[in-house]
Amino acid sequence: MKIIIVGCGKVGYVLTEQLIKEGHDITLIDKDEDKLTRVSSNMDVFCVNGNGASYETQIEAGIKETDLLISVTDSDEINMLCCLMAKKAGNCKTIARVRKPEYDFEVNFLKEELGLSMAINPEMTAAAEMSRLIQYPKALEVETFVKGRVTLIKVAVTKDSPLDGLVIKDMASVAGKRTLVCIVDRNKELTIPNGEFCLKEGDIVSLILPVEESNSFFKKMKIKSSPIKSIMIAGGGTTSYYLAKQLNKTGVSVKIIEENKERCEELSELLPSAMVINGSCIDKDLLLSEGITETDAMAALTSLDEENILLTMYAKKIGKCKTMTKIDKLTFGEVLNDLEMDTVVSVKAITAAYIIRYVRAMQNSYGSKVQTLHRLYDGKVEALEFRITGNAKIIEKTLYELNLKKNLLICCISRKGRIITPSGQDMLMPGDGVIVVTTNTGLRDIDDILEDNKG
Repeated sequence: MKIIIVGCGKVGYVLTEQLIKEGHDITLIDKDEDKLTRVSSNMDVFCVNGNGASYETQIEAGIKETDLLISVTDSDEINMLCCLMAKKAGNCKTIARVRKPEYDFEVNFLKEELGLSMAINPEMTAAAEMSRLIQYPKALEVETFVKGRVTLIKVAVTKDSPLDGLVIKDMASVAGKRTLVCIVDRNKELTIPNGEFCLKEGDIVSLILPVEESNSFFKKMKIKSSPIKSIMIAGGGTTSYYLAKQLNKTGVSVKIIEENKERCEELSELLPSAMVINGSCIDKDLLLSEGITETDAMAALTSLDEENILLTMYAKKIGKCKTMTKIDKLTFGEVLNDLEMDTVVSVKAITAAYIIRYVRAMQNSYGSKVQTLHRLYDGKVEALEFRITGNAKIIEKTLYELNLKKNLLICCISRKGRIITPSGQDMLMPGDGVIVVTTNTGLRDIDDILEDNKG
Protein backbone atom coordinates (compact mmCIF):
# COMPACT_ATOMS: atom_id res chain seq x y z
CA MET A 1 0.00 0.00 0.00
CA LYS A 2 1.00 3.64 -0.46
CA ILE A 3 1.13 5.32 2.95
CA ILE A 4 1.91 8.92 3.94
CA ILE A 5 3.20 9.54 7.47
CA VAL A 6 3.07 13.09 8.82
CA GLY A 7 5.52 13.66 11.67
CA CYS A 8 9.10 12.47 11.85
CA GLY A 9 9.37 12.04 15.62
CA LYS A 10 10.05 8.76 17.40
CA VAL A 11 6.65 7.27 16.54
CA GLY A 12 6.91 8.39 12.92
CA TYR A 13 10.40 6.92 12.67
CA VAL A 14 9.34 3.54 14.11
CA LEU A 15 6.28 3.40 11.87
CA THR A 16 8.34 4.23 8.78
CA GLU A 17 10.95 1.62 9.62
CA GLN A 18 8.45 -1.19 10.27
CA LEU A 19 6.08 -0.43 7.41
CA ILE A 20 8.95 -0.34 4.91
CA LYS A 21 10.01 -3.78 6.13
CA GLU A 22 6.50 -5.01 5.36
CA GLY A 23 6.78 -3.82 1.77
CA HIS A 24 4.74 -0.61 1.88
CA ASP A 25 5.56 2.48 -0.16
CA ILE A 26 6.17 5.22 2.44
CA THR A 27 6.24 8.99 2.03
CA LEU A 28 7.26 11.05 5.07
CA ILE A 29 6.23 14.68 5.66
CA ASP A 30 7.85 16.97 8.25
CA LYS A 31 8.78 20.63 8.66
CA ASP A 32 12.22 19.72 10.03
CA GLU A 33 14.52 19.09 7.06
CA ASP A 34 17.31 17.72 9.28
CA LYS A 35 15.02 14.99 10.63
CA LEU A 36 14.02 14.00 7.10
CA THR A 37 17.66 13.86 6.04
CA ARG A 38 18.52 11.50 8.91
CA VAL A 39 15.64 9.19 8.03
CA SER A 40 16.30 9.17 4.27
CA SER A 41 19.96 8.31 4.87
CA ASN A 42 18.91 5.14 6.70
CA MET A 43 15.76 4.09 4.85
CA ASP A 44 14.34 3.99 1.35
CA VAL A 45 11.64 6.60 1.84
CA PHE A 46 10.39 9.59 -0.16
CA CYS A 47 10.53 12.75 2.01
CA VAL A 48 8.59 15.99 1.64
CA ASN A 49 9.70 19.01 3.64
CA GLY A 50 6.64 21.05 4.56
CA ASN A 51 3.43 21.45 6.53
CA GLY A 52 1.48 18.17 6.52
CA ALA A 53 -1.81 20.06 6.89
CA SER A 54 -1.15 22.02 3.70
CA TYR A 55 -3.06 21.03 0.56
CA GLU A 56 -0.06 21.74 -1.67
CA THR A 57 2.26 19.67 0.55
CA GLN A 58 -0.12 16.72 0.50
CA ILE A 59 -0.49 16.96 -3.27
CA GLU A 60 3.32 16.95 -3.60
CA ALA A 61 3.42 13.86 -1.37
CA GLY A 62 0.98 12.08 -3.69
CA ILE A 63 -2.19 12.15 -1.60
CA LYS A 64 -4.43 11.40 -4.60
CA GLU A 65 -2.77 7.98 -5.05
CA THR A 66 -2.44 7.24 -1.32
CA ASP A 67 -4.27 4.43 0.49
CA LEU A 68 -3.64 5.69 4.05
CA LEU A 69 -2.41 8.85 5.78
CA ILE A 70 -1.12 8.61 9.36
CA SER A 71 -0.58 11.85 11.27
CA VAL A 72 1.56 11.55 14.42
CA THR A 73 2.88 15.06 15.02
CA ASP A 74 3.06 16.47 18.56
CA SER A 75 -0.12 18.48 18.00
CA ASP A 76 -3.57 16.84 18.19
CA GLU A 77 -5.13 19.70 16.26
CA ILE A 78 -2.60 19.48 13.43
CA ASN A 79 -3.08 15.71 13.27
CA MET A 80 -6.83 16.11 12.90
CA LEU A 81 -6.43 18.89 10.32
CA CYS A 82 -3.99 16.73 8.32
CA CYS A 83 -6.53 13.91 8.25
CA LEU A 84 -9.39 16.24 7.27
CA MET A 85 -7.31 17.67 4.44
CA ALA A 86 -6.35 14.16 3.28
CA LYS A 87 -10.01 13.09 3.12
CA LYS A 88 -10.85 16.14 1.03
CA ALA A 89 -7.77 16.01 -1.21
CA GLY A 90 -7.39 12.27 -1.71
CA ASN A 91 -10.29 10.43 -0.05
CA CYS A 92 -7.91 7.95 1.59
CA LYS A 93 -8.22 6.30 4.98
CA THR A 94 -6.75 8.32 7.87
CA ILE A 95 -5.30 7.76 11.35
CA ALA A 96 -4.68 10.57 13.86
CA ARG A 97 -2.82 10.55 17.15
CA VAL A 98 -5.12 12.39 19.59
CA ARG A 99 -3.76 12.47 23.13
CA LYS A 100 -5.33 15.33 25.10
CA PRO A 101 -7.77 14.15 27.83
CA GLU A 102 -10.24 16.88 26.89
CA TYR A 103 -10.88 15.04 23.61
CA ASP A 104 -11.69 11.74 25.37
CA PHE A 105 -15.44 12.16 25.25
CA GLU A 106 -15.38 13.56 21.73
CA VAL A 107 -13.39 10.85 19.96
CA ASN A 108 -16.41 9.19 18.35
CA PHE A 109 -17.77 12.56 17.26
CA LEU A 110 -14.37 13.54 15.82
CA LYS A 111 -14.01 10.23 14.00
CA GLU A 112 -17.41 10.63 12.40
CA GLU A 113 -17.12 14.32 11.53
CA LEU A 114 -13.52 14.14 10.30
CA GLY A 115 -13.92 10.75 8.66
CA LEU A 116 -11.09 9.25 10.71
CA SER A 117 -10.51 5.53 10.28
CA MET A 118 -8.74 5.42 13.64
CA ALA A 119 -7.95 7.84 16.46
CA ILE A 120 -5.32 6.60 18.88
CA ASN A 121 -4.58 8.06 22.31
CA PRO A 122 -1.06 6.81 23.17
CA GLU A 123 -1.21 7.44 26.90
CA MET A 124 -4.67 5.90 27.28
CA THR A 125 -3.60 2.87 25.25
CA ALA A 126 -0.46 2.40 27.35
CA ALA A 127 -2.50 2.71 30.56
CA ALA A 128 -4.92 0.05 29.30
CA GLU A 129 -1.97 -2.28 28.63
CA MET A 130 -0.65 -1.74 32.16
CA SER A 131 -4.08 -2.19 33.70
CA ARG A 132 -4.42 -5.53 31.91
CA LEU A 133 -1.02 -6.64 33.19
CA ILE A 134 -2.07 -5.96 36.75
CA GLN A 135 -4.64 -8.74 36.40
CA TYR A 136 -1.67 -11.13 36.13
CA PRO A 137 0.76 -9.85 38.79
CA LYS A 138 3.53 -12.35 38.00
CA ALA A 139 3.28 -12.06 34.22
CA LEU A 140 5.85 -9.95 32.40
CA GLU A 141 3.61 -9.50 29.37
CA VAL A 142 0.05 -10.45 28.43
CA GLU A 143 -1.57 -10.54 24.97
CA THR A 144 -5.00 -11.88 23.99
CA PHE A 145 -6.49 -13.55 20.92
CA VAL A 146 -9.82 -15.02 19.75
CA LYS A 147 -11.73 -12.03 21.18
CA GLY A 148 -10.11 -12.43 24.60
CA ARG A 149 -10.60 -16.21 24.93
CA VAL A 150 -6.92 -17.15 24.48
CA THR A 151 -4.01 -15.51 26.26
CA LEU A 152 -0.28 -15.43 25.65
CA ILE A 153 1.62 -14.94 28.92
CA LYS A 154 5.32 -14.24 29.41
CA VAL A 155 6.85 -15.50 32.69
CA ALA A 156 10.32 -16.00 34.15
CA VAL A 157 11.56 -19.47 35.09
CA THR A 158 12.76 -19.26 38.69
CA LYS A 159 14.89 -21.67 40.71
CA ASP A 160 11.96 -23.25 42.56
CA SER A 161 9.61 -23.33 39.55
CA PRO A 162 8.30 -26.68 38.19
CA LEU A 163 9.40 -25.31 34.80
CA ASP A 164 13.07 -25.45 35.82
CA GLY A 165 14.51 -28.58 34.22
CA LEU A 166 11.23 -29.43 32.43
CA VAL A 167 11.42 -30.90 28.93
CA ILE A 168 8.79 -29.27 26.68
CA LYS A 169 7.16 -32.59 25.68
CA ASP A 170 6.34 -33.17 29.37
CA MET A 171 4.58 -29.81 29.75
CA ALA A 172 1.07 -31.33 29.57
CA SER A 173 1.68 -33.50 32.65
CA VAL A 174 2.81 -30.48 34.68
CA ALA A 175 0.82 -27.49 33.40
CA GLY A 176 -2.13 -29.05 31.60
CA LYS A 177 -2.86 -30.33 28.11
CA ARG A 178 -3.86 -26.92 26.74
CA THR A 179 -0.71 -25.03 27.73
CA LEU A 180 1.86 -24.64 24.95
CA VAL A 181 5.33 -23.08 25.12
CA CYS A 182 5.78 -20.74 22.14
CA ILE A 183 9.01 -18.85 22.73
CA VAL A 184 12.00 -19.13 25.03
CA ASP A 185 14.40 -16.24 25.63
CA ARG A 186 17.65 -17.63 26.98
CA ASN A 187 20.44 -15.11 27.44
CA LYS A 188 18.84 -12.87 24.77
CA GLU A 189 18.73 -15.72 22.24
CA LEU A 190 15.18 -16.40 21.07
CA THR A 191 14.07 -19.97 20.34
CA ILE A 192 10.78 -21.45 19.21
CA PRO A 193 11.37 -24.77 20.96
CA ASN A 194 10.65 -28.34 19.92
CA GLY A 195 9.53 -31.07 22.27
CA GLU A 196 13.07 -31.98 23.33
CA PHE A 197 13.95 -28.47 24.54
CA CYS A 198 14.70 -28.34 28.27
CA LEU A 199 13.76 -25.21 30.24
CA LYS A 200 16.04 -23.91 32.96
CA GLU A 201 16.29 -21.19 35.57
CA GLY A 202 16.68 -17.73 34.05
CA ASP A 203 14.69 -18.48 30.90
CA ILE A 204 11.92 -16.07 29.90
CA VAL A 205 9.07 -18.16 28.51
CA SER A 206 5.96 -17.21 26.54
CA LEU A 207 3.08 -19.67 26.83
CA ILE A 208 -0.33 -19.75 25.18
CA LEU A 209 -3.42 -21.14 26.89
CA PRO A 210 -7.17 -20.53 27.26
CA VAL A 211 -7.92 -17.52 29.47
CA GLU A 212 -10.05 -19.55 31.89
CA GLU A 213 -7.05 -21.76 32.69
CA SER A 214 -4.57 -18.96 33.44
CA ASN A 215 -5.18 -18.87 37.20
CA SER A 216 -4.89 -22.66 37.35
CA PHE A 217 -1.59 -22.42 35.46
CA PHE A 218 -0.11 -20.01 38.01
CA LYS A 219 -1.14 -22.32 40.85
CA LYS A 220 0.39 -25.38 39.17
CA MET A 221 3.60 -23.45 38.58
CA LYS A 222 3.64 -22.51 42.29
CA ILE A 223 3.59 -18.87 41.28
CA LYS A 224 1.88 -16.83 43.97
CA SER A 225 -0.46 -14.59 42.08
CA SER A 226 -2.34 -12.61 44.72
CA PRO A 227 -4.46 -9.84 43.22
CA ILE A 228 -2.95 -6.37 43.30
CA LYS A 229 -4.83 -4.17 45.77
CA SER A 230 -2.56 -1.13 45.90
CA ILE A 231 -0.26 0.73 43.54
CA MET A 232 2.15 3.65 43.85
CA ILE A 233 2.51 5.76 40.70
CA ALA A 234 5.57 7.97 40.31
CA GLY A 235 4.74 10.99 38.19
CA GLY A 236 1.42 12.69 37.57
CA GLY A 237 1.44 12.92 33.79
CA THR A 238 -1.28 11.92 31.35
CA THR A 239 -0.41 8.21 31.40
CA SER A 240 -0.59 8.23 35.20
CA TYR A 241 -4.00 9.91 35.06
CA TYR A 242 -5.42 7.29 32.70
CA LEU A 243 -3.93 4.39 34.66
CA ALA A 244 -5.26 5.71 37.99
CA LYS A 245 -8.69 6.30 36.46
CA GLN A 246 -8.89 2.73 35.17
CA LEU A 247 -7.58 1.13 38.36
CA ASN A 248 -9.90 3.09 40.63
CA LYS A 249 -12.83 1.50 38.77
CA THR A 250 -11.54 -1.97 39.73
CA GLY A 251 -11.11 -1.13 43.41
CA VAL A 252 -7.31 -0.81 43.42
CA SER A 253 -5.99 1.74 45.93
CA VAL A 254 -3.99 4.35 44.00
CA LYS A 255 -1.31 6.69 45.35
CA ILE A 256 0.30 9.24 42.99
CA ILE A 257 3.49 11.20 43.77
CA GLU A 258 3.92 14.36 41.71
CA GLU A 259 6.36 17.26 42.21
CA ASN A 260 4.31 20.00 40.52
CA LYS A 261 1.83 21.44 43.03
CA GLU A 262 -0.62 22.76 40.42
CA ARG A 263 -0.70 19.36 38.72
CA CYS A 264 -1.40 17.75 42.08
CA GLU A 265 -4.41 20.00 42.54
CA GLU A 266 -5.68 19.10 39.05
CA LEU A 267 -5.28 15.37 39.71
CA SER A 268 -7.03 15.65 43.07
CA GLU A 269 -10.07 17.10 41.30
CA LEU A 270 -9.95 14.64 38.42
CA LEU A 271 -9.31 11.58 40.62
CA PRO A 272 -11.19 12.00 43.90
CA SER A 273 -10.66 8.31 44.77
CA ALA A 274 -6.87 8.51 44.45
CA MET A 275 -4.40 9.86 47.01
CA VAL A 276 -2.23 12.54 45.40
CA ILE A 277 1.01 13.50 47.18
CA ASN A 278 3.04 16.59 46.35
CA GLY A 279 6.72 15.67 46.48
CA SER A 280 9.76 14.36 44.64
CA CYS A 281 9.55 10.84 43.22
CA ILE A 282 13.24 10.33 43.98
CA ASP A 283 12.96 11.39 47.63
CA LYS A 284 13.89 8.18 49.45
CA ASP A 285 12.37 9.26 52.76
CA LEU A 286 9.11 10.22 51.07
CA LEU A 287 8.90 6.90 49.23
CA LEU A 288 9.48 4.97 52.45
CA SER A 289 7.01 7.01 54.47
CA GLU A 290 4.35 6.54 51.79
CA GLY A 291 4.78 2.77 51.86
CA ILE A 292 6.85 1.74 48.87
CA THR A 293 7.89 -1.39 50.77
CA GLU A 294 4.26 -2.42 51.35
CA THR A 295 2.63 -1.53 48.02
CA ASP A 296 1.64 -4.38 45.69
CA ALA A 297 2.77 -2.56 42.55
CA MET A 298 4.83 0.46 41.54
CA ALA A 299 4.55 2.24 38.18
CA ALA A 300 7.44 4.59 37.32
CA LEU A 301 5.81 6.99 34.85
CA THR A 302 7.76 10.23 35.15
CA SER A 303 8.89 12.12 32.04
CA LEU A 304 12.51 11.03 32.56
CA ASP A 305 13.52 7.51 31.48
CA GLU A 306 16.60 7.51 33.69
CA GLU A 307 14.53 8.46 36.73
CA ASN A 308 12.03 5.70 35.97
CA ILE A 309 14.80 3.11 35.70
CA LEU A 310 16.34 4.16 39.03
CA LEU A 311 12.96 4.16 40.76
CA THR A 312 12.25 0.65 39.51
CA MET A 313 15.63 -0.66 40.61
CA TYR A 314 15.14 0.88 44.06
CA ALA A 315 11.63 -0.58 44.39
CA LYS A 316 12.91 -4.03 43.43
CA LYS A 317 15.75 -3.73 45.93
CA ILE A 318 13.69 -2.85 49.00
CA GLY A 319 10.33 -4.48 48.25
CA LYS A 320 8.59 -7.29 46.41
CA CYS A 321 6.13 -5.31 44.35
CA LYS A 322 5.37 -5.72 40.66
CA THR A 323 7.06 -2.92 38.73
CA MET A 324 6.12 -1.18 35.49
CA THR A 325 8.58 1.23 33.92
CA LYS A 326 7.81 3.79 31.21
CA ILE A 327 10.61 4.22 28.68
CA ASP A 328 10.42 6.67 25.78
CA LYS A 329 13.95 6.33 24.39
CA LEU A 330 13.55 3.26 22.20
CA THR A 331 17.34 2.92 21.94
CA PHE A 332 17.44 1.86 25.60
CA GLY A 333 16.14 -1.58 24.62
CA GLU A 334 19.41 -3.51 24.74
CA VAL A 335 20.50 -1.88 28.02
CA LEU A 336 17.22 -2.71 29.76
CA ASN A 337 17.61 -6.42 29.01
CA ASP A 338 20.44 -6.53 31.58
CA LEU A 339 18.41 -4.88 34.35
CA GLU A 340 15.99 -6.50 36.79
CA MET A 341 12.67 -5.12 35.60
CA ASP A 342 9.25 -6.73 35.42
CA THR A 343 7.50 -4.81 32.66
CA VAL A 344 8.90 -2.05 30.45
CA VAL A 345 6.28 0.11 28.73
CA SER A 346 7.08 2.31 25.74
CA VAL A 347 4.17 4.59 24.92
CA LYS A 348 5.64 5.30 21.50
CA ALA A 349 6.23 1.62 20.70
CA ILE A 350 2.67 0.73 21.80
CA THR A 351 1.29 3.49 19.59
CA ALA A 352 3.25 2.23 16.60
CA ALA A 353 2.18 -1.37 17.28
CA TYR A 354 -1.53 -0.46 17.38
CA ILE A 355 -1.29 1.52 14.15
CA ILE A 356 0.53 -1.33 12.41
CA ARG A 357 -2.20 -3.73 13.58
CA TYR A 358 -4.72 -1.49 11.84
CA VAL A 359 -2.60 -1.45 8.67
CA ARG A 360 -2.50 -5.26 8.72
CA ALA A 361 -6.27 -5.39 9.22
CA MET A 362 -6.71 -2.90 6.37
CA GLN A 363 -4.79 -5.27 4.12
CA ASN A 364 -7.59 -7.82 4.51
CA SER A 365 -9.33 -6.07 1.65
CA TYR A 366 -6.19 -6.58 -0.41
CA GLY A 367 -5.97 -10.30 0.26
CA SER A 368 -4.39 -10.46 3.73
CA LYS A 369 -6.10 -12.75 6.26
CA VAL A 370 -4.44 -11.39 9.42
CA GLN A 371 -7.06 -10.80 12.13
CA THR A 372 -4.78 -9.89 15.04
CA LEU A 373 -1.08 -9.05 15.28
CA HIS A 374 1.13 -8.73 18.35
CA ARG A 375 4.83 -7.88 18.20
CA LEU A 376 6.89 -9.49 20.96
CA TYR A 377 10.47 -9.31 22.19
CA ASP A 378 11.23 -5.86 20.77
CA GLY A 379 9.57 -6.73 17.46
CA LYS A 380 11.73 -9.81 16.81
CA VAL A 381 8.75 -12.17 17.15
CA GLU A 382 5.21 -11.88 15.80
CA ALA A 383 2.12 -13.63 17.07
CA LEU A 384 -0.60 -13.57 14.43
CA GLU A 385 -4.20 -14.73 14.26
CA PHE A 386 -5.38 -15.82 10.80
CA ARG A 387 -8.81 -16.73 9.46
CA ILE A 388 -8.77 -19.74 7.12
CA THR A 389 -10.62 -19.48 3.80
CA GLY A 390 -11.71 -22.28 1.50
CA ASN A 391 -8.95 -21.68 -1.06
CA ALA A 392 -6.04 -21.87 1.40
CA LYS A 393 -3.33 -24.37 0.44
CA ILE A 394 -2.92 -25.62 4.01
CA ILE A 395 -6.43 -27.02 4.50
CA GLU A 396 -7.29 -30.70 4.90
CA LYS A 397 -3.70 -31.74 5.56
CA THR A 398 -2.34 -32.77 8.94
CA LEU A 399 0.06 -30.29 10.51
CA TYR A 400 2.68 -33.05 10.36
CA GLU A 401 2.32 -33.13 6.55
CA LEU A 402 2.76 -29.38 6.11
CA ASN A 403 6.17 -28.08 5.08
CA LEU A 404 6.24 -25.23 7.59
CA LYS A 405 8.86 -22.52 7.66
CA LYS A 406 11.55 -22.82 10.29
CA ASN A 407 11.14 -20.88 13.52
CA LEU A 408 7.37 -21.04 13.26
CA LEU A 409 4.80 -22.68 15.52
CA ILE A 410 1.05 -23.19 15.11
CA CYS A 411 -0.10 -22.58 18.68
CA CYS A 412 -3.88 -22.68 18.69
CA ILE A 413 -6.91 -23.44 16.53
CA SER A 414 -10.36 -21.96 17.24
CA ARG A 415 -13.15 -23.91 15.56
CA LYS A 416 -16.87 -23.24 16.02
CA GLY A 417 -16.38 -21.96 19.56
CA ARG A 418 -13.87 -24.65 20.58
CA ILE A 419 -10.26 -23.89 21.50
CA ILE A 420 -7.90 -26.61 20.24
CA THR A 421 -4.26 -27.01 21.28
CA PRO A 422 -2.92 -28.57 18.06
CA SER A 423 -0.94 -31.78 17.61
CA GLY A 424 0.73 -33.12 14.48
CA GLN A 425 -2.43 -35.03 13.55
CA ASP A 426 -4.76 -32.03 13.58
CA MET A 427 -5.92 -30.43 10.32
CA LEU A 428 -6.79 -26.83 9.48
CA MET A 429 -10.27 -26.35 8.04
CA PRO A 430 -12.09 -23.46 6.31
CA GLY A 431 -13.50 -21.07 8.90
CA ASP A 432 -10.87 -21.93 11.52
CA GLY A 433 -9.01 -19.24 13.41
CA VAL A 434 -5.31 -20.06 13.74
CA ILE A 435 -2.66 -18.48 15.98
CA VAL A 436 0.90 -18.60 14.67
CA VAL A 437 4.06 -17.49 16.50
CA THR A 438 7.16 -16.92 14.41
CA THR A 439 10.40 -14.99 14.03
CA ASN A 440 9.60 -14.71 10.29
CA THR A 441 8.08 -11.24 10.41
CA GLY A 442 5.78 -9.82 7.75
CA LEU A 443 3.46 -12.79 7.09
CA ARG A 444 0.25 -11.64 5.40
CA ASP A 445 -1.61 -14.84 4.58
CA ILE A 446 -1.93 -18.24 6.24
CA ASP A 447 -0.25 -19.87 3.23
CA ASP A 448 2.84 -17.74 3.98
CA ILE A 449 3.61 -20.16 6.84
CA LEU A 450 4.69 -22.74 4.25
CA GLU A 451 8.30 -23.02 3.11
CA ASP A 452 8.51 -21.36 -0.33
CA ASN A 453 4.70 -21.15 -0.13
CA LYS A 454 4.33 -24.73 -1.35
CA GLY A 455 1.84 -27.17 0.17
